[in-house]
Amino acid sequence: MSAVIIGGGPAGLMAAEALLSQGIPTLLAEAKPSLARKLLMAGKSGLNLTKIENHDAFCAQFGAAHDHLRPMLDQFGPEQVRAWAEGLGQPCFTGSTGRLFPEAMKGSPLLRAWLARLDAMGLERRLRWRWTGWSDAGLRFETPEGPQHLTPQATVLAMGGASWARLGSDGLWAQTLRAEGIALSPFQPSNVGLLVDWSPHMRPHFGAPLKNVTFHAGGLRNRGEAIISARGLEGGGLYPVIPAVREDAALTVDLLPDLDEDKLCQRLSKPRSKQSLSNHLRKLVKLSPATQALLMEMARPLPTEPRALARTLKAMPLRHNGPRPMDEAISTAGGVPFDALDAGLMLRSKPGVFCAGEMLDWDAPTGGYLLTASMATGLWAGQHAANHIRKQA
Repeated sequence: MSAVIIGGGPAGLMAAEALLSQGIPTLLAEAKPSLARKLLMAGKSGLNLTKIENHDAFCAQFGAAHDHLRPMLDQFGPEQVRAWAEGLGQPCFTGSTGRLFPEAMKGSPLLRAWLARLDAMGLERRLRWRWTGWSDAGLRFETPEGPQHLTPQATVLAMGGASWARLGSDGLWAQTLRAEGIALSPFQPSNVGLLVDWSPHMRPHFGAPLKNVTFHAGGLRNRGEAIISARGLEGGGLYPVIPAVREDAALTVDLLPDLDEDKLCQRLSKPRSKQSLSNHLRKLVKLSPATQALLMEMARPLPTEPRALARTLKAMPLRHNGPRPMDEAISTAGGVPFDALDAGLMLRSKPGVFCAGEMLDWDAPTGGYLLTASMATGLWAGQHAANHIRKQA
């Protein structure tokens, strides 16, 4: 077999497509009983493929990894994702926030069409094959048929990060790479909820949304929605600021982002006569019950002076006990650093071995960024693996 891909998620499947399109015999090995389990799980609530927006703004979401990922995203960015999905017979639509979804919403029709195309191109699939490392320049696998050994001309590692272990992203590959002397960046939870010890008065609000609020931490800010859960806070509005929270930056929330501080202060200066401060706030600024409950949970005793109260509403500190456990994160940061790879995503210390997807050390919010970059790096690694094989020939 000329090429072996380890990992059957979007990055691995895209690497397979790149290799097969150049006529290179390719085998894909997946440790789980089925492929792309995380993709299918994401599609249960509507498969967000990418985000249609200004390309520079899209690429900026990848922070410190922006310069490394830019060539890959230039080649396979949001518009290419749309064309790829529609080429598989899955028409797409763009939501009001720019997020792109297949009309079927689910991931299963897209995955079936993709696998049918790859099978027709000649892909060999092996399920329940767990990679256990290298020996004699070859790859070792534990399989239902017993130990297997393959010696491909090129290998693409696309085994995911270290979250959602039950779906296949268990991060165990890190032990194997470290044993080969490859220095890795530590895994950290990303796109993950925060743990909060609520007082009993918050219980009626578990499951309630905090809508149209803006979260701030360090130099990061994001407007969106979060959910109050029994264990804390979670949601797409919160996730983009988690990298700063991981670095111990203070977290605040603007409960009224459509009102600047001066206008809010004017409203709060109206006489409240005999009303309680809570009722006064409810009538003047129309906080939802959940938002008002959060305010009382985090900021009591509230200041009564209008300017001080306005500042509290515009930058309310959010106390928390840190991120949820790593395996509960949607994605993880950390993994193979870019300085361990060449421009084609080949390991400098392992010629012929390429890395792709979430096992690379990059971080991005949900909203289509994760999936797009996983596919873009898979395509890039597959193309450069094909080039490597041709050079050997």
